[in-house]
Amino acid sequence: MSDKDERSHLVGLGAFIRSQRRLAQLSQRELAKLTKLSDPYVSQLERGLHEPSVRVLRALGSALNIPAETLMGYVGLTDERAAEVDTASAIRQDPKLSDAQKAAMLEIYKGFTDEAGK
Repeated sequence: MSDKDERSHLVGLGAFIRSQRRLAQLSQRELAKLTKLSDPYVSQLERGLHEPSVRVLRALGSALNIPAETLMGYVGLTDERAAEVDTASAIRQDPKLSDAQKAAMLEIYKGFTDEAGK
């Protein structure tokens, strides 16, 4: 992997961590406390300045309630295609949603992704 590709992976990972943290309604400080990482280190990860260890990725995954393998895919530690989340499949498989809720969410998702592809 070239330095440019590695940097791109780290920036992508950082953006993903930031978005997941915000979705979880956590501050950087709260995420740092949950993961037993320093506040500045979490900030640097979100900006793509460091390549985290597997231990750090597991801690982040646990705190953000996402599979560590998803995070590992961003830095090339697993097959990225396996790490990608199939949103439509996840919606269909969610046992907490009724069939009507699943259908509604799939329509909304399709609307957003069709719009983004234009």
